[in-house]
Amino acid sequence: MPSPPDQGSAGAANGATQGARQSRPMNPTDARFDVSVRGRGAVGQALALSLARLGLRVALGGAAAPAAPDVRTFALGARSVALLQRLKVWDALCAATPSAVTAVHDMRVFGDAGAELGFSAWQQGVRELAWIVDAAALERELASALRFSPHVTLLADPAGAAPAAHGVHADLVALCDGRHSPERAALGVEVKRSDYGQRAIAARLACERPHRGTAWQWFGAPDVLALLPFDAPPARGGFGLVWSLPAARAEAFLTASDSEFERAVNAATGGAAGPLTLASARASWPLGLARARRWHGPGWVLLGDAAHVVHPLAGQGLNLGLADVDALSEVLAAREAWRGVGDERLLARYARARAAPTWAMGSVTDGLWQLFSRPGAPFVELRNRGMTLVNHLPPLKRWLANRAMRG
Repeated sequence: MPSPPDQGSAGAANGATQGARQSRPMNPTDARFDVSVRGRGAVGQALALSLARLGLRVALGGAAAPAAPDVRTFALGARSVALLQRLKVWDALCAATPSAVTAVHDMRVFGDAGAELGFSAWQQGVRELAWIVDAAALERELASALRFSPHVTLLADPAGAAPAAHGVHADLVALCDGRHSPERAALGVEVKRSDYGQRAIAARLACERPHRGTAWQWFGAPDVLALLPFDAPPARGGFGLVWSLPAARAEAFLTASDSEFERAVNAATGGAAGPLTLASARASWPLGLARARRWHGPGWVLLGDAAHVVHPLAGQGLNLGLADVDALSEVLAAREAWRGVGDERLLARYARARAAPTWAMGSVTDGLWQLFSRPGAPFVELRNRGMTLVNHLPPLKRWLANRAMRG
């Protein structure tokens, strides 16, 4: 099931003036910071807020998000939500835009030969399996929190500019600037990549019947379609669509008329979620597996998509990035008093803590994609028998759901 964004709430009234003054956009000359965070997506903004809570002086730079409508939705697990709560962002988001946050209570997964796998919050003993979040609303809330953080300086930053271009000096540079990170390339970090030859299509869909907090996913060999329940439009709600397709088919669907696209979506879902109509523009991006061979060095560290990229079929991309933020913050908070934030041995602790979880998630998503992308009767039988077996083994189902919820 696919994934979410970030940003915070306003400070107390008596501190708002100071916060707004200290974190206003600026181009400092010869300014000195503890950390320079590069990248203004959800991961970069969350990191800046998290490190500021430790009392570190943080500069946040990177290209601003494009002004085009953002149709992405994210599935956030419990760890991601807990981090956003500590940053005072989650409650602010729920209060400011209630329809931007939707709980998932059930999930139904279908194979390509009749197999079905079901998960429910009730069976897991939790209130919800995940939260579906509007990407744009989350990033707005993160940006709001940053404007009132007295320890964060927002850089007026042209796209692709390096910290030195502003006269910014920092003990640690944290690169959160995405899968195509120019500064990672400048450091000479090699990235191991596997191109899936697929593209993801994201859009918003309106439905004729209530979604009831149910997420749906179809493994169609080789495409994977997910419907994420969403409480907008307010009448009955709808779904966030994430559809992974071979590149040629994806390009055709991007240029198809709305009615043609709707027919394709309804055919792929078989009416299980009710009749669906397109309620937004369509967005698309290429899919692949990527992992940087080095995540840290003296005075620099990688987080989020700059360090690792996975297939969106499990909805764990942003969860992995926010877990990076959580782990790096814990390492810096627990450092010895004499050790600087850019110390390479200190940063190695972060890299070790995140190596196994990110490798495991990348392996799982890649393995599932490889299994469901292969044609032929033996593979069809294997994957569908496997799904049926898992559905009849409650302990294994609970373990899988717990791994996904922790993020």
